[in-house]
Amino acid sequence: MWRKALLSPSRHRCHLQLFRSTPSLHPFASARPVLARRHSWSASPSESVSADATGDLSSRVADVVHLGRHYGRCYWELSKARLSMLVVATSGTGFVLGSGSAVNFGGLCWTCGGTMMVAAAANSLNQVFEINNDAKMKRTQGRPLPAGRISVPHAVAWASSVGIAGTAILACKANALAAGLAASNLILYAFVYTPLKQIHPVNTWVGAIVGAIPPLLGWAAASDEMCLNATILPAALYFWQIPHFMALAYLCRDDYAAGGFKMLSLRDASGQRTSLVALRNCLYLVPLGYLAYDWGLASGWFCLESSLLTLAISATAFSFYRNRTKQKARKMFHASLLYLPVFMSGLLFHRIIDDNSLTQDCSLEVSKPLLAHADKDEEAAMHEGADARQTAVGRRPRPPVAYASYAPFPFLPVPSYASPT
Repeated sequence: MWRKALLSPSRHRCHLQLFRSTPSLHPFASARPVLARRHSWSASPSESVSADATGDLSSRVADVVHLGRHYGRCYWELSKARLSMLVVATSGTGFVLGSGSAVNFGGLCWTCGGTMMVAAAANSLNQVFEINNDAKMKRTQGRPLPAGRISVPHAVAWASSVGIAGTAILACKANALAAGLAASNLILYAFVYTPLKQIHPVNTWVGAIVGAIPPLLGWAAASDEMCLNATILPAALYFWQIPHFMALAYLCRDDYAAGGFKMLSLRDASGQRTSLVALRNCLYLVPLGYLAYDWGLASGWFCLESSLLTLAISATAFSFYRNRTKQKARKMFHASLLYLPVFMSGLLFHRIIDDNSLTQDCSLEVSKPLLAHADKDEEAAMHEGADARQTAVGRRPRPPVAYASYAPFPFLPVPSYASPT
C-alpha cells in the first residue's frame, strides 16, 4: 500500500514540494544562516568605514573631473581656440622673420603663449558683449553663454585673468613694445570692433586692422623695433581678411540679419558691391611678393610663388564677381583659407637672412666717434704746424692752394698768390 503511494506521481510531487518549502526538511537549511552570519561577522567596522570613504572619494574625484571637462570645454569655446591659434601662427611667423639668423626659441614660445592668452581674452569679451546677438543666430546658439553653460561673471573673470596674464608675459619675457601692441589690439577688438558690428559695415575694415597687428607684435618681440620689412606680412593679412569675410558675410547673410549685425552684404542684395570689394582687395595682394623681394626680405622664388598664389585667389574672386552665387562665394572662402598658410610658409622658406648689413651698420656706428676724434687730432696738428711755420718765417703762410681748384673745374691750373710785401 505504501509502495503504491510512494510510486504515485502526484503524491511524489506533493512530498517534494513540501520538502523544498519546509526549511527544516532541507539538509543544508540549518547551515545556510550560519554561513551568512559568519560572513557578516567577518567584516569589521573599520573596513566598512574605509570602504565608505573610498566610495565617497571616488565619487568626488569623478565630480571634479566632470566639472573640469565642462569648464575646459567652455573656456575652449569662449576663446575660439582655432581662431586664436591662427593668430598665434601669424605672430610666430612675424617673430621668426624679425629674428634674423638666430631664432630665440624660448622667446618664441613665450611670445606665442602670451599672444594666445590675449587673443583668448579678446574673443571671450567679444562673446560676453554679443550674448544676445549670438542667441538669435543658428550658427552661434550653442556657444557657452547663450546656452547657459557658463555665467557672464565667470566669463568676464576668465577673460580678465588671461588677458592680464598674457600682457604681463609679453612685457616680462619680450618687451614693452610687444605688450603694448597686444593690449591695444585687445582693446581695439573688444571695445571698438565688437560694438561697431551693430552700427556700421566699416567694422570689417576695423577687424582687418586687428588681424594685421599680431605679425607686428611678433616682429617687435624679436627685434624690439619696427622697420619697413615688418609691414609685408601685416599688409598681406589686412588685404586677405577682406575677401575672406566678404565671402563669409555673403554665405551667412540670414544669420547676420537675425543677429542684428550691420554687414555690407546685408545692404547689397545683388552681391555686386560685396564681390567687387573682395576682388579689389585680392588684387592689392599681387605686389606684396615683389615688395618682399625688392626690400630684401625674401628671394625671387617667393616673388614668383606669391604672384601665382594671389592670381589664383583673384580668379576665384573674379568668378564670384561674374556669378554671384553661394557656390562661388564658398569657393572663394575655401581659397582664402588655403592662401594664408601657403603665403606664410613660402615667406618663411624663402626668407633672406642677411646679418652683414646689421654688422656694417654697427661698425659704422662704432667707427663714427673714432673718425671724428681722428679728424679733430689732425685739424689740431695742422693748426699747430701752421703756427710754428708762421713763427719761424715771420709771415702768414699761404693757403693750401693745391686743393683750391676742386670741382666743378678740377682741370684748371692751381692759382698763384703774390707774396705779401
